[in-house]
Amino acid sequence: MEKTVAAAGSAGPDGSMFRSGCLVFNQDSTSLAVGTSSGYKLFSLTMVEKLDCIHESVEIPDAYIVERLFSSSLVVVVSAAAPERMHIYHFKKGTEICNYSYPNNILAIKLNRQRLVVCLEESIYIHNIKDLKLLKKLLSTPSNPSGLCALSISPSISYLAYPGSSTTGEIIMYDTKSLTVVSMIPAHDSPLAALTFSASATKLATASERGTVIRVFSVSEGSRLYEFRRGMKRYVSISSLAFSPEGLFLCASSNTETVHIFKLEQLRPSAEEQAASWTSYVGKMFSAASSYLPAQVTDMMSQDRAFATVHLLTSGQSNVCTLAMIQKLPRLLVAMADGQLYIYNVDPVEGGECLLAHKHRIFGADDDQSEDTNPERSEITTPAQLPPSYAETAALPGSGPITATLTGYSEDGGAKYGEVIPEHEFAAGPINSCRDGTGSGQGRSL
Repeated sequence: MEKTVAAAGSAGPDGSMFRSGCLVFNQDSTSLAVGTSSGYKLFSLTMVEKLDCIHESVEIPDAYIVERLFSSSLVVVVSAAAPERMHIYHFKKGTEICNYSYPNNILAIKLNRQRLVVCLEESIYIHNIKDLKLLKKLLSTPSNPSGLCALSISPSISYLAYPGSSTTGEIIMYDTKSLTVVSMIPAHDSPLAALTFSASATKLATASERGTVIRVFSVSEGSRLYEFRRGMKRYVSISSLAFSPEGLFLCASSNTETVHIFKLEQLRPSAEEQAASWTSYVGKMFSAASSYLPAQVTDMMSQDRAFATVHLLTSGQSNVCTLAMIQKLPRLLVAMADGQLYIYNVDPVEGGECLLAHKHRIFGADDDQSEDTNPERSEITTPAQLPPSYAETAALPGSGPITATLTGYSEDGGAKYGEVIPEHEFAAGPINSCRDGTGSGQGRSL
């Protein structure tokens, strides 16, 4: 469910014309990470009217990848200044745990409680999250210049979905636990533009570069469950897809001014109802006939319109959306590349146009003065004292063997030295430092 998008002014990992690098909701949409030219910020998303900045770092400028592991203290950062190097931090301790270097620029990083996945343009690296040990290199994968991939967050299933072709919308489903290919799904005729798993890892939503059709597949069977028409008049660029926590709704944002929310419900009558109606015969005849019709025609006949929508003030701007429960009510969150975060109320029964509940400024605060004179409308609470820098509190030696185990990553600042990590963070067992085969060295090249 993790969602990410390049923010305003970003020109990719080369850092040219770089102002702010990314907007990323974490795996369960309880946190928002913002990469900027000066570093990165982490915001807590537990309230509608108040946005708390829980951490701000200037250690790594031009951060274009910032990934937080759920609500833990583990954060992974990649800078445009060194796009081939991944830094892993315990941000509440102010310490760098380790760093890894890769052969080419890092395009995406995905986390769950079992695995850390690093995506390059033509290869994928899979690490064990507990000790950062490299488990698998997937080399010579189809060209993937955007680093598109999705990692499930279910405790029992750890599937990775990534493009199986650079010319069509084929998806490879890979089990990161058994390190085997599970299936191949021919999702679209055009190359893929967006992927996301439901929280239970039972569904996978996809969109192609055309952006007109969004499809939902069964992860276990690979069959198509739903198909939604985002629009027919024009091709668009899908920015993000996200399921609601329970998997009943799916939101989609694009470079247009409209954000769509689709409801995943079975609208067809039951088998008993069909058998009792003369229309069942017509339905069966239609299903049989559809197999002889062009794909474009059958696609049009199977579409479902949006259950709810949001109309943004501007179009053509990078954004990322998610669905979350905040203060016990369903909300749609849209983070924009101009530094605004919009929170909307969603009516789960009636749908329709979502109402704006609050707007926050997440970066570019100086520009906010002219837009909103009410300080409560753009309140951002920063911590009274930022954690000390890595240079001040580094717990790991710069050279020589590393034999100590590191603390766990929990909201209270991490487990004590040598303790087992809480079950809600990982499986039982301590986090070890990044290490090579000999167990030495803080950084490593792959």
